[in-house]
Amino acid sequence: MNQPYSRLRINQHQLSPSFLHSSAFLVALILLSSRATAAAQTLTITAADRHPTTLSAAQIAAAPHVTIVADDHGTAAKFEGVPLATVLTMAGIQLGDSLRGPRLSEVVLVSASDGYKVAFALAELDPAFATREIILADKRDGKPLDAKEGPFRVVAPGDKRPARWIRQVTELKVVAIK
Repeated sequence: MNQPYSRLRINQHQLSPSFLHSSAFLVALILLSSRATAAAQTLTITAADRHPTTLSAAQIAAAPHVTIVADDHGTAAKFEGVPLATVLTMAGIQLGDSLRGPRLSEVVLVSASDGYKVAFALAELDPAFATREIILADKRDGKPLDAKEGPFRVVAPGDKRPARWIRQVTELKVVAIK
């Protein structure tokens, strides 16, 4: 009665339309999932006055990295990543001497794949203004971030609560507050 899989033959006419429909749906879901994974390996940076810039995980990995040792919910962790100021500069966002006047009201809205968002004043990311480095981490304790955290995570040492340590970062958007 139980036949080995090698001897099991199914005629396509024996398959129900609902099975065929669900199989097609499953294939489409797998294809969309692989596209979502590829999209999740990129970071989009936008500003009102310029076209969006998309950086790949490889471009971010090739940028100069810094290491931060920080407490993450009671556990010491070593995060490696690119300062957010560097990431913004890679996308053509000017910092330093050009950050004055009305530009001091600009914020960076950081978005995650699950819709979570946090904001940083642009000035607090600029090394000409701030003494701490807020980074876009891509490694934790020497290993790439896992799926729960990565591929990118903002680490903001010095925040008393890690609520702005946003995981699964997909977009940085520079917004002028009016």
